[in-house]
Amino acid sequence: MNKKIFIYLTFIGLIGLLFSCEKEGTKAVLSDSPIAPAIQSVPSLTLKRAEGLNMLEFVGTAVKPGFQASVTYYLEACLKSNNFQDAVLILSDSQDLSMKITVSDLNGKLLTKFPADQISSLDFRIRSVLSLSSGTGSYVYSSAIKSADVTIYGLPRLDLIGSGITQKIESPLGNGNYVGFVNLDKTKAFTLKDPDANIVYGGTGGVLSVNGAGIVAAANGWNKVTADKNALTYKVESYIVGLVGSATPNGWNAPDSKMAYDAQSGTWKITITLLDGDIKFRLNDDWAWNLGGTTSSLTQNGANYTVAAGNYTIALTIINGTTGSFTIVKN
Repeated sequence: MNKKIFIYLTFIGLIGLLFSCEKEGTKAVLSDSPIAPAIQSVPSLTLKRAEGLNMLEFVGTAVKPGFQASVTYYLEACLKSNNFQDAVLILSDSQDLSMKITVSDLNGKLLTKFPADQISSLDFRIRSVLSLSSGTGSYVYSSAIKSADVTIYGLPRLDLIGSGITQKIESPLGNGNYVGFVNLDKTKAFTLKDPDANIVYGGTGGVLSVNGAGIVAAANGWNKVTADKNALTYKVESYIVGLVGSATPNGWNAPDSKMAYDAQSGTWKITITLLDGDIKFRLNDDWAWNLGGTTSSLTQNGANYTVAAGNYTIALTIINGTTGSFTIVKN
């Protein structure tokens, strides 16, 4: 091929490429006044266990950004006025702005962040994420906030009546077997009320009975209470988790530094001033049950954990009764 013709064709090809890129680059033109998505309606959010299979519908309108893009919508909730810090993702959808979810599924998602059997004031929003077909970026538009009071139900429960504070034990499988950690005073007898059936149980000697006598704990402090409505039996066992070790005020001797149970997070917590030294966790000031090891892996009879002197907040998670993990934050 003639050299001049080759150069000419190459030049024409480069111009075509440049125009092609310019055309591709102008596919997404951002509108001067994009329209964000909106929440049109929020259903009644007094959630009830008996209505668990009922369908709830959140209705919204689509985002209109002024350009073509694929869109994913996210329905989110947070505590009122919390600016969606630590928000709960309820639903996501790439097409339909009629977002549907069962009562039980919504309740389960909200339980991860908000307390059961209480009214929580929440903010809701639809967040839209738009992805450009060229893969060069994304745009996010959020709706105005809709606020609503939400009643979230917990697991099937038995309320402690007469213990002096509001407490409950729950049935994780909903099969009539209940368990929970409660703080008891042996001078205050208590009964167990099923709020769904409006039945009160009492008992003596490990045997439950309807409208029976108040149950008395053998020891003050944290106890593990179990009840079986099917077999009509119960147990109340002292369950006092403590911190022990050379870094604690009493060293390796009892009494241990007692931890308190936080039912919302399912952890045992303590804020304590420690010395340079070692710590472990044990139950009822006794070595029959003790956990040691690392923050991510605690095991029965595990190694001591070494700390530097300071004031700390410690949260212990017990897994299957014999292993666990913990966080330790210096204050």
